[in-house]
Amino acid sequence: MRNSFKVLSFIAIVAGASTLYAWSWLKMGFAESARYTEQDKKEYDFYTPDILKNIPRISTRYEFHYANISGPASLVHAIHFYDTSDASEINRYLKASGYKKQPTCIVEADCWQKQDPNEVITVGTFSDLHMVLVAVNEYSLPVEMESPQLRANAKGSSTPTQ
Repeated sequence: MRNSFKVLSFIAIVAGASTLYAWSWLKMGFAESARYTEQDKKEYDFYTPDILKNIPRISTRYEFHYANISGPASLVHAIHFYDTSDASEINRYLKASGYKKQPTCIVEADCWQKQDPNEVITVGTFSDLHMVLVAVNEYSLPVEMESPQLRANAKGSSTPTQ
C-alpha cells in the first residue's frame, strides 16, 4: 500500500511538472503578440526566424517583437534597433542573403523578397525616433509588391490594367 502511494505520488508530480512545462510552450504558440530580448532564451528560440537571428546588430540597444495578426492572416517578426537610423548594413546583409529590393512597398519602408511570395521583409528607418525597424512578414496569401499599373508600364503598355 505504501509503495503504491509513492508510485502514484511520483506519477502525479511528473504529470504536474510536464503540464506546467507544456503549458508555457502552448501559451507561446497561441499568443497574439510578444515583446522580448535575446536574453529571453525560450521566446527568442520560439518566435525569432533565422533571418533575424543572423541579422547584423547595428546597435547595442535592440528588442524583438512578434505579432499574430488575423484578418488576412499574417505573422510579423520584428527587431527594433534604437540609437541608429542607418540601415545600410542590413540592406547589404539582405542582398547577400539572396533577397531582392522591391520597386514598391505596401508601407513606407524598403521591401525585400526572395522566392517565397508569402514572405516580405520590410526595413524602415525612422530618423526622428533614431530607430530602424526590420520586420519579417509572413502572409497566408501571396503578396504582390507591384501594382497592376507598374506591371502594365513594365510591359510597355500605356493603359492601366483593371
